[in-house]
Amino acid sequence: MNWSLNKSQRDGLIGSAVLSLIILALVGAYYIWGESYQARILYATFVNLLVVVGLQVFMGNANITSFSHSAFMGIAAYVAAICVTPAAMKAISLPLAPWGLNAFELSPIVSALLALGITGVLGLLTGLFIARLTGVGVTIVSIAILVIVHSIFLHRTDIFKGNQAFFGIPKIFDLPHITILVIVAIFVARLFRESALGVQLRACADDEVGARAMGVNVYRIRLIAWVVGTLFFATAGIAYAFFLGTISARPFYFNFVFLTVAMLILGGLRSVTGAVFGTLLITIGLEIVRWLETGPTLLSIKLPQMLGLSGLLLGVVIVAVMAFLPNGIMGNSEIEEVLKRKT
Repeated sequence: MNWSLNKSQRDGLIGSAVLSLIILALVGAYYIWGESYQARILYATFVNLLVVVGLQVFMGNANITSFSHSAFMGIAAYVAAICVTPAAMKAISLPLAPWGLNAFELSPIVSALLALGITGVLGLLTGLFIARLTGVGVTIVSIAILVIVHSIFLHRTDIFKGNQAFFGIPKIFDLPHITILVIVAIFVARLFRESALGVQLRACADDEVGARAMGVNVYRIRLIAWVVGTLFFATAGIAYAFFLGTISARPFYFNFVFLTVAMLILGGLRSVTGAVFGTLLITIGLEIVRWLETGPTLLSIKLPQMLGLSGLLLGVVIVAVMAFLPNGIMGNSEIEEVLKRKT
């Protein structure tokens, strides 16, 4: 068996290493100059980054818009939270939980693996339908998945607490943990992109009829990409629950969907580098906008409060990028390609 890497895969490793250095530089800057509250912002940024990179695996390579990713993230977050939370605490937070869900406690590793497994199985089951659809069909079904899962979160209050907080989750993860996960995710996404599956998936996006004529199993590769993407979302959900110590259904819905899709669109659908840069740019932009929303004083001028400005920014970003940069900032390019052109 030939385990050697081709040129694209070697370039992918180089690009992943460069992106990882950028991530490590951000973390290092926080530890040197940052304040304590910024750790929470940086952690949330990396959770978003896990999701956006996962979106790139399917949505970017297949060029098919999907809006169900926060549903899978929520499923994994709740499964991990229910499994890892001490039984004594669940007796308080989930007193009416069925099937003995409030009567057991698992280790963090087992809880995370169980969350990944359940989310992966659900990803496989939904992928059996998604992989057979194209274009608008995928978008509509993905929205249906999101709405169904969110409705279950809201109405099965005996398990998920609805809009109320499910509390008592042990705080297991911190910034170093999420940093490692992000770096691993970047390498996996790049290697997938440069693998035979990734190349075939992009070929199907460009010319499905031609790809089928060349013997590409479109259904199979879309299914694989969909399931791999759901595992990225599951990882983000687990990291989210293990850091905050409390979760509710509200974050796993349309607001988060539009935020992460905007990040991918801004950076560039076809590029893992674009997913990283888009996430970082919008995160920085939103933090500045949220500061402006509070009505700060600039140059001795007191600005008015402008609540809702962050939502307006997302809309403007999506419209502007689609109008003037339809391929995003990076287009189809990865960071190593840009660096080579400049040397």
